Parts: sequence; structure tokens; C-alpha cells
Amino acid sequence: MALLIPALLTAFHVAAQGPVEIGSRRELFVDRHLIGELTNAELRLEKPLDRGVVLRLDQPWEGAFSGYFTVIHDGPRYRMYYRCLPRAGSDGAAPESTCYAESADGIRWTKPELNLYDVHGTRRNNAILAANPPFSHNFAPFLDTRPGVPAGERYKALGGTVRSGLVAFVSADGIRWRKLREEPVLPAADRTRYDSQNVAFWSQSEQRYVCYFRVFKQHADGKRYRWVARTTSRDFLSWEPETAMEFPGAPPEHLYTNQTSPYFRAPHLYVSIAARFLPGRQVLSEEEARAIHVDPGYFKDCSDAVLFTTRGGNVYDRTFLESYLRPGLGINNWVSRTNYPAWNVVQTGPEEMSFYVNRDYGQPTAHVARYSMRLDGFASLHAGYAGGAMTTKPLVFRGGEMAINFSTSAAGSIVVRILEPGGALLAESAETIGDAISRVVRWKDGAAVAKLAGRPVRLHFVLKDADLYSFRFAEPGAAAMVSLPGTGPVRAGAELREPGPKQLYPIQ
Repeated sequence: MALLIPALLTAFHVAAQGPVEIGSRRELFVDRHLIGELTNAELRLEKPLDRGVVLRLDQPWEGAFSGYFTVIHDGPRYRMYYRCLPRAGSDGAAPESTCYAESADGIRWTKPELNLYDVHGTRRNNAILAANPPFSHNFAPFLDTRPGVPAGERYKALGGTVRSGLVAFVSADGIRWRKLREEPVLPAADRTRYDSQNVAFWSQSEQRYVCYFRVFKQHADGKRYRWVARTTSRDFLSWEPETAMEFPGAPPEHLYTNQTSPYFRAPHLYVSIAARFLPGRQVLSEEEARAIHVDPGYFKDCSDAVLFTTRGGNVYDRTFLESYLRPGLGINNWVSRTNYPAWNVVQTGPEEMSFYVNRDYGQPTAHVARYSMRLDGFASLHAGYAGGAMTTKPLVFRGGEMAINFSTSAAGSIVVRILEPGGALLAESAETIGDAISRVVRWKDGAAVAKLAGRPVRLHFVLKDADLYSFRFAEPGAAAMVSLPGTGPVRAGAELREPGPKQLYPIQ
């Protein structure tokens, strides 16, 4: 395979721009940000696994039109927020309330009886905001990770519609909320904004608050599309002028919710599992609609979920145009405004992360389902049995140890080479075989890669019947650490005993 290296490099030579500074960040294969050349290899979108129903929207104050879900993982507790609405109505109407569920593991959820608001004739409910229209229409909380944030503002949220603009709320505990101020922080400008889930967070990489929200945009084909814009703020009160997001090379499509958030294992990378909406694309007949008791106004469209990413700024990367989550079997999944993903991906096990999806919208069976993936496993660098390779653009790393998240067959393998930008071999690994969330790469001849840190190099991955999900350079001992829910970092290869009889989670 060594003979391939010069041939690969002559295809693109050294880029005119400077090397990409990756430092000790974890890098995922969800885009072509680092890819210089692929030979008999590809970026492959992974498929999440259906883990079934986790929350049924079966209380009188919840119902068929509950939506705009948010999931937050905060230490030992997972929190879920959502609009409760038994019957269809205008956006921001008085019957809407914001409800809350919680979990210790992200898998088994309960609805606590909070007794905060009278909703649907009772205070014995799980509402955390009610009788305050229009803010329950799309109330979207987040955990503010900005250093020095006041304890009483640890949780923040935006809520509002095209008429009200977006009003900021804060909370110390995620349960009891107050307005940060009466006036909207993002005033209503026209009637094409804010009428879906408006998501905001503190960006560690950009050192500011970022908000992504729904707009409509006219495109060259003459059609108006549901689109995404973004704005930023230093203090969550004063926001910069909005900028429409761009999708270079991708066809325009209706994006109902964008669900953009920093990936928790690589916060410089924002991941969106977005709702793609196909207005007027009717699948069900009138008879089929009656059979599942869907609201008559909610079966003449369909939707699924797509995956895209951004590293800040006004550009999304849609490396994958195909669906990330198909509607699937059952006519109940092919109605209007179902299959909308909740905001945020969270870790739900030593090797697993999950996202949640609003199912059976407009139907008596409305519920939330959980889908799981391996950590970092949105997509992979993949090569088949015949073998393939990928060479990165010039990059600069920091640290003396490299760990990879990978999977091979029994006959497969991954070899990593570190090259000079011009192609000369600097270090080569032994074959890595197996399946692990974090495996430290072992170098032939005892090569010390720490000596290569801080200088421009290329990485050359040789794969056979293998998938590579991510890699990371770090100081020795740090690259292979795996963070577990409610536990903190654990050295790869260790065993962790979780609460419960004989419940062992091996970490590889």
C-alpha cells in the first residue's frame, strides 16, 4: 500500500491554504472538512436503531398535537420539555402548555406531578409553563455552559411566535421559570420567523450564544422554502443581525426544524438532525387516514429526518442528502408533521448515544420514540473487503497519543500513517483490528508521535472491511478516556460497575 501514497498526493499536492489546526479535538467523519483524497473508500451515513416508545402522550393535557421536544442531559438527570396540546389550534393559543418529563438514564422516563399550574382542570400534572401564551408554543430550554453564568440563570430558554418575537426565560432548576425581561430579545420583524422550534446555546468554540431559527427564503427556482437563519449574542440580550444559512451544493428543501446543537464529544462541531418537510406529498388515502384516526388536516404531507453539520458561521454541510431517519413501516408514520426529531443528542450508555423522535403526530397514539447510535456514529469512513484509503488535508495536531473509534470485521483492519505534507512517511501504526469506542493506536518501531505534534502533517488511513468513526490526538492517557453518563471520564479498557446487580459495562 505504500506505493499508493505518492499517487494519492499527486492528485492534489499541498493545499495553497495553511494546514487545518485540529489541536486535540475529536474529529468525526460527518463531512469532508479534513479529507484530501479518497481511494476506494467513502463517507457512509449510519442508520440509527429504533429502541421503541419511551413516552406516551396520553394525558388529557398532552395529546395528539404535542410537539417541539427538547432533551437535556445534566449530570445524573435527563430532562425532556415539550408543548402539550390536545387539539389543533392557532400558534400560541391559550390551551398550549409546556410539559416536563425526566429520567435517570435517558431510557426510562417519568412525568413528575409538579402541581405548578392548573391545566385541563387539574394541578396534578407535569406542566412547567402554562396560561402564558404564546410562549408554550415552542418553548426551547438549554443548559447554559458559559463560565460564570449566575446560578439563577443556569437554564435558559426562548419562546414566542411571529407576533410576539422571541422572549428569553431563565431558571435555576429547569422547573421554575421567569422572564429575563418583558421585551423580546429577538423582536418580531415580519410574519415569516420564529413559528417553529428556535434553538439557542452557548458556543464554547465561538465564545458567544448562537440561535438558529426558522425563516422562509425565496430561491432561484421561484419557490419559497422553510429555511434556517442564525444570529449570535455575547449576553443573550442583544443579538446581531440575522444571517441566512447556506447549503453549498445541496438542493433546496423545506426544513421545518433544524435542531442544531454542539456535539457533546466534539463541541466545535454542531450537529443537526433536522425535520425535512414535504408539503403536499400525500401518502395516505382518505380511508387510511380514517382508519388511524388522524386529524383530517394532518395527513396530506409527509416528513423524515436528515443530517447536516456546521462548524460555525452561516454555512451548513450536507455531505449526505439521503434520509437519516426514514418514516418506516406503518401508515401512521406517513402523516403530516410526524417524525420530527427532538433537539439534542445525549449519551445513554458507555458506548451509546440517543436522539428522540415525535411519532404519530395528530393521532390518538402520539408518542416519543428513542433511536440509538454508537458514540460518534453518525457516519463513518468506510472501505470494503478489497480495501481503500483516505489521506487528509495538511493538519496540525497536539498531543502524543492517538485514539480511534472504529469497527472492523475479523478479516479487516485499519492502518494509520503520518506523512510529511509532500508524502514522505514519518510514522506507521501496527494493524488495528476489532471494535472499540476508543483504542489507542500503537506505532511500529516505537515511533514517538509527540515529536510530530505542532508541525504540518497528513494522516493516511488504510482500511479493509472497516469503518472509522472518529479520531483524536491528546496527551498520553487522555485520548482514550471515555465519558460515561453521571460518572465522568474512564480510561478505555477499564470496567465500570453501575448501580444494579452485576451490571458491568466493559469499555474498550
